[in-house]
Amino acid sequence: MKKPFVWDDFSDQPFQLKDKNFKKMMRKRELFSIIKTSLTALVVLPISVLMMPFVKRKTVDAQNFFAMSVNLDKEPSLTQEFLEDLGVEHILVRCKLWEMEKLRELNDFILACNAKEVTVNILQDREHIDDPKLLEDDLRKIFTGLQAQRFQIGSTINRAKWGFFSVDEYNRFFETAYKLKQKEFPNIELIGSGVIDFEYHFTAHTLFNFFDYRYDGIASLLYVDRRGAPENTQMGFSLLDKIAWLSTLIWLSPKSKNRLYITETNWPISNTAPYAPTSEYECVDEESYANYLIRYYLLAFASQQVDAVCWHQLIAPGYGLIDNRQGVRKRSAFYAFKTLLFFLKSSQFLRLDIKRGYHILQCLKDEKLIQIHWSLEKRALKNEDYFIAYSRDGEVITDDEIIIFDKPVYLQIKD
Repeated sequence: MKKPFVWDDFSDQPFQLKDKNFKKMMRKRELFSIIKTSLTALVVLPISVLMMPFVKRKTVDAQNFFAMSVNLDKEPSLTQEFLEDLGVEHILVRCKLWEMEKLRELNDFILACNAKEVTVNILQDREHIDDPKLLEDDLRKIFTGLQAQRFQIGSTINRAKWGFFSVDEYNRFFETAYKLKQKEFPNIELIGSGVIDFEYHFTAHTLFNFFDYRYDGIASLLYVDRRGAPENTQMGFSLLDKIAWLSTLIWLSPKSKNRLYITETNWPISNTAPYAPTSEYECVDEESYANYLIRYYLLAFASQQVDAVCWHQLIAPGYGLIDNRQGVRKRSAFYAFKTLLFFLKSSQFLRLDIKRGYHILQCLKDEKLIQIHWSLEKRALKNEDYFIAYSRDGEVITDDEIIIFDKPVYLQIKD
């Protein structure tokens, strides 16, 4: 990646930009787009909030909902083994535009993962943002050279360190990809927007504009880690509210199919610097990480408005299910995620009940009723004969009394 953008291999993201004069110059150059973002948000966001109650849920395919991000640079020879152990069938891989020489190696890695569904996240750099012809040429190589049907065009578009200084810069970037698809690759899917965090004023501008393109779905990097637990609110909006609002924006937009993919989310893990992508203040211990991971997936699945959630990522010392600093160590989150897939992959969602912080998600799998219980305050539940209780990590609970708290508990109702 050319200066002033420098990649941090520890946290898998760019370093913060140091050149303040460059940032000031670029923002001044893109001032008109920045104004358009604000004006679009002023019009679109209030209307979309009012329309939230009218958005219908859809039937989500649980087979591919539980997705996982995997990385060519993180134990590639073991990745397939871990994916098979977990039962993951939908993966996301990153393709860096500044590493085009690795394209064949990346495709071999994708094929080795043996996933039924593959999403490729194409990461941008300034060279390709500034040169549409170069972007088109390299996208053609990617669409031809990688065995995938879905491509996320760009990522983290509302953070200058990732390369974009305005939404219009991104709109032009996506438009190049879309026109190439229309001419030469009509059968692939292009998803976009790629806004990180709860910053829907940027999302609104990617969904309501006059550029000549259309999304096959919207990608969102919907992190809630800075708020602590996934049930916590931000400006009065819970995770379920944020998903509903985003789904409403997509529904109202003339530029996208009604599909939503959360292509990146996680929590940073304590005492993993410099691998953690944030400061220690935002980090959580490994047990909380596992609990938050499961509850995030459960809430997003219960929304029935998200087509897939892709955890970032399988192997990463600072935020992954597996720590590979000294050998390979599966964290408790690995076993928690494996249990989640065992019970919910291929299931049919029925309902989610929430009463005073007590959550019960119900679904049907193989004609058997599954309930998942968790609570924001410690509760007790009698272990009855008509169900089998399993812990977050898949162990049978034989105690007469089941503690319901931050670790979700699975109840499999007997025939």
